[in-house]
Amino acid sequence: MKFSSRADVAAPVAFVFDQLADFSSFEQAARGRKISLRRLDTLAVPGAGMSWDIGFMFRGKPRQLVADIRRFDRPELLEYAGVSSSFEAALALNMISLSSARTRLHVVLEMKPRTLGARLLIQSAKLGRGNLERKFTDRITRFGQALEARARQAGV
Repeated sequence: MKFSSRADVAAPVAFVFDQLADFSSFEQAARGRKISLRRLDTLAVPGAGMSWDIGFMFRGKPRQLVADIRRFDRPELLEYAGVSSSFEAALALNMISLSSARTRLHVVLEMKPRTLGARLLIQSAKLGRGNLERKFTDRITRFGQALEARARQAGV
């Protein structure tokens, strides 16, 4: 199942990329939501090869996911890949400079089942695809607005 959305952000492309590559703030936010994170790599600077073991609750059950950064092309592209016992996921964040102070953030999330149970879950989710797409687009829009607010606060 694949979801795609975009948001135009009133901030320079480098600022948007740097905000998306601020992994320590994402780690803090995840811990605040009772998500356990453990870095698996030893990289000193952000880049391809960064990896996390992520534990979280979903539908009342504990879940594990290993997420890696596959591509880190400043200031245009961040690609993640994740693997759990039931799913494979790919997340691509593509930044396109529309002007010196405006960026288009294009987000693509693809989920692939690895088990029969996961395949059934994906099939049932396809029945409510319109609602899921709307929620995904709303989330990306709100994230773009948050990036704009950070840019204004930083005076960019």
